[in-house]
Amino acid sequence: MPEMLPTPQRPRIVLVGPPGSGKSTVAAALADRWQLAARDTDTDVETAAGKPIAEIFVDDGEPHFRALERDAVLRALAEHDGVLALGGGAVLHADTQTALASYRADGGVVVFLDVTLAHAAPRVGFNQSRPLLLGNPRAQWQALMEARRPVYEQVATVRVLTDGLRPADVAVLIEQELAALRCAAADGSEA
Repeated sequence: MPEMLPTPQRPRIVLVGPPGSGKSTVAAALADRWQLAARDTDTDVETAAGKPIAEIFVDDGEPHFRALERDAVLRALAEHDGVLALGGGAVLHADTQTALASYRADGGVVVFLDVTLAHAAPRVGFNQSRPLLLGNPRAQWQALMEARRPVYEQVATVRVLTDGLRPADVAVLIEQELAALRCAAADGSEA
């Protein structure tokens, strides 16, 4: 009898989006609904560095943070089997884009949690724990979104607008999107 190899773990779903889109809270809501673990790569980075992201930026610089972030994302995609939330800028790294494309090609679902500035501002608070938003935070957020939106759209399977919604409501919308994907896949296999 051939030796049974363990099946590779992968996230049930991956959430991407800008600061204030609700990635962490929606991940927790989905994980609760599905009785799975939620994981946030920003938390992984802070754990690995032993300090908050804002301090990593100040002490070590953005390139060091991005290297830690890339490693955290690749590790989480390889070993986490629950709901995974990526940091807002994680999708900018080519290795992350490649890993997400592979994950999607293998049947994984990436959800782009979209949000407008008017709804992101109260959620983010534009505080100092978000170093890329220092200075003029609204203008910085807008510039980040203009640069990142095409990448979020490229890596995502589906897009869900989170404006004015509670995390539990967004979780329901994601479940509806997943059901629609399953129906479309079933319809495509019958053709």
